[in-house]
Parts: sequence; structure tokens; C-alpha cells
Amino acid sequence: MSQDIYVVIEHLRGQVADISYTMLAGARELSPAAGGKVVAVLLGHNAKDLAKDFAADQVLYLDHAALAEFTSDAYQLALADLIGKDQPRAILFGNTSIGADVASVLSMRLGLPLVNSCRSFTSNAKFISQICGGKIMAEGELPSPTALVTMVPGGYSPDQGRSVDSPPIAESAVPALEALRVTLSKYIEPESADVDISKEPLLIAVGRGIQNQDNIELADALAQAIGGVVCASRPVIDQGWLSTSRLVGKSGKQVKPKVYFAMGISGAPEHVEAITQSGTIIAVNTDPKAPIFDIAKYGVQMDLFELVEVLTGQLKAKV
Repeated sequence: MSQDIYVVIEHLRGQVADISYTMLAGARELSPAAGGKVVAVLLGHNAKDLAKDFAADQVLYLDHAALAEFTSDAYQLALADLIGKDQPRAILFGNTSIGADVASVLSMRLGLPLVNSCRSFTSNAKFISQICGGKIMAEGELPSPTALVTMVPGGYSPDQGRSVDSPPIAESAVPALEALRVTLSKYIEPESADVDISKEPLLIAVGRGIQNQDNIELADALAQAIGGVVCASRPVIDQGWLSTSRLVGKSGKQVKPKVYFAMGISGAPEHVEAITQSGTIIAVNTDPKAPIFDIAKYGVQMDLFELVEVLTGQLKAKV
């Protein structure tokens, strides 16, 4: 048994996910109180080069052909063996489809407690988890002796988990990964004709308050005037007014623009979870009690159509 904090690195097709760096930042805050090291756990095949900028004291690299791409069976078997041997103080996973898939099964298989939706840690090794879509923060003692934790973005910047120095890498033995129930057949890529809203610096988001499809043109005009991209909450997408690639929310994309302009969006928990990493949130809504105002830096209680037309006109006048 050790007091080390293990971070399971998420990566896909040669790219390390931002949540991995967020977890490393959290591990660095947790490790002094725990009294152990930050250890990045990298599973893959010929993927050692991915470990060049992890803010970790050490990298444990598990190399196997069955780990070349993520499959739940292979990850679960490899990590169950590693955790059983090392018994670290905590193992951090992303609160993602990958992390939730692996952590939940390991919790059951190994009989270990699972802390879900952790946002950050305190200096005395307590966890802070968000529930009800971030409306409530729950604080508690990290279960001992070993706890599994899934982390959500927002508590730390991914940059806090990066380092200019490469950490030392040690290879760890991998158990026999044979007769797996799930294997990867192929990747099915989405159509690339549309924009990737997760990478856009300025987003104009529309919700139920946009009223009808024709009014999307108003958001488009504002986006063109200000140099942004239009996206939407679930009600707009469900109506077919915008493609699913523009959906912001728990069932859509997590976004982190410098500016997120929310127009006619009430701020349901499923939507709020996906925008917490935005630099500045500006909300426009006629309802003064709309939850979106709780997380917005700037808010305006008025009819969005009145504001959008004036704002678009002024922006065009300055071009």
C-alpha cells in the first residue's frame, strides 16, 4: 500500500485529452496532504512519447498491443492488476464515457469506494464533488485506504497539469490480455463539414428563447459581426433547427471558449456542466430567476431580440 495518487491518462489516436491534465493538476494539490507522489498511468502501445509534458513525479507505462486503442475490457483488466499490486491512495479517472466505464466496473470488481464528479481537492485531502449539475457542492473525506475518483473539468485549468520537463518513465508489467469480450473494429468519423464548437474561442449559444427556426438568422448575423460561431442547447437541436454537432451539453460537447454568449438559455444542469470552463459567460434572459444568471459574469434581463438587433447593428457599424 502507498500514499501515491495515480492518474489514468485518457488519450485517443495520439492526442492526450484535456481532462488528463486537469486530473494531474488535482493530483498535485492532493498529493502533499496524502504524503505520496503523483503518478501518471499511461496505457497504450508504442505510446511512450505521449508522456512528454505530464506534471507528474513519475509515469507508469503499460504497453500491450491490446491497449493500442481504448477498450473497456483491456483497460479494466490491466488496471485491476496494477491497483491490486500497488494499492495507491487514490486513482483518478476522467468523468467521461471512458473514465466512467472503467471506474465503475473496477469499483465493483475490487470492492473499492468510488467518488463521482469530483471538481477539486482541499489542502487537507478532502474532495469537493458537484451534484445536481453543479448547483450543489458536496465536501467529504476521501475514503481509505484506496479510493477511485472520477473528475469533472472546471476545478483546475489543464495548463496546471502540464510541465516543461519530461517526468521519468517506468514500465509496468501487463497481465495476459486474452479472450477479451470487446475489441475495436474501426473508427466511424463524423462528417467534418461543420465546425468543432469545442475549439471555438467565441460562441453565440441559443436556447428555447429563440422561439423558432427563422430567428436563428439573428444569431448567425451576430456571430458574423462579432467573429463567433452559433451553437445551441438541447431544445433547439431537438427541433432540428441546428445540427447535432452544434449541441452544447452533457449529451453534446463540452466547450471552453473565451466568451460564451447565452441567449434565451435557462441554464439547465445538463447544459451548465458543459460550459463551466468558459472564460466569460454572458447571459440574456427575460426570467430574472433563470439559473444561467448564477454562473454568468454578466447578465441582462431583457428580450434577447431587442438586444441582438441593436448589438449586431453597432458591431457592423464599427467595421
